Amino acid sequence: MKNLKIKYPILLVFSIMLSTFAFSQYAYFGDNKAAYRLAAMLSRTEDSVIKQFQNKKLNWPPTSIYIRSFKYDRQLEVWVKADSSNKFRLFKSYKICMQSGTMGPKRMEGDYQVPEGFYHVNEFNPNSNYHLSLGINYPNASDRILSDSVKPGGSIYIHGNCVSTGCIAITDEPIEELYVIASAAKSQGQEFIPVHIFPVRYNNHTSLEYLNNTIKDNAYLQHFNKNIREVFDYFEFNKELPVILVNRRGEYVVN
Repeated sequence: MKNLKIKYPILLVFSIMLSTFAFSQYAYFGDNKAAYRLAAMLSRTEDSVIKQFQNKKLNWPPTSIYIRSFKYDRQLEVWVKADSSNKFRLFKSYKICMQSGTMGPKRMEGDYQVPEGFYHVNEFNPNSNYHLSLGINYPNASDRILSDSVKPGGSIYIHGNCVSTGCIAITDEPIEELYVIASAAKSQGQEFIPVHIFPVRYNNHTSLEYLNNTIKDNAYLQHFNKNIREVFDYFEFNKELPVILVNRRGEYVVN
């Protein structure tokens, strides 16, 4: 019995260390005590995510993920695929707890608008004031043409907590899951994780009616929505992403 009492704690600690090490190979944080605690926490989250993937008959880890968000509907979707030969499949839809602004793209610093358009994850931030966060590359090529040339704004994130001044807040547990999934995809070689932000679900009658009523007297927003809806429709039909370019007028061009 004495031997068992000695060996059990050693085995337990060793097991925790292995689990943390396994996760740390694709999580992005510094080398300190806080980072170690974060690694342990995300390792537990990873266990839950893997079980969810198994329940939905999805392969873990995913080779690619795609994130899309709908402002009016307050939803953030995570789509995944096992390899390049597969189409995207929906893993989960998270509720957006808080977001600021209204319909329409972000065009200047301090407008509190959540951007609309086509972006990608450009930062993993484990030291966020809002638990964890994933940065998106606003202003993108289109925004740099169409937004304020001096102060277009920036520092847009998907994060935890329930506060927003232009970011997308999905609370702590969802951002832990999303952080784990995005880290796993990055570890599999996905350098470009797309994040598409739409004002509404264009295939939801109530949402589309709200949008049309909101922008009925705004020719610019009508044109902008016609432009970005092409990508929504393409993905809904193909469950694949098109190639998206930007022309000299700042408009998206879908190939």
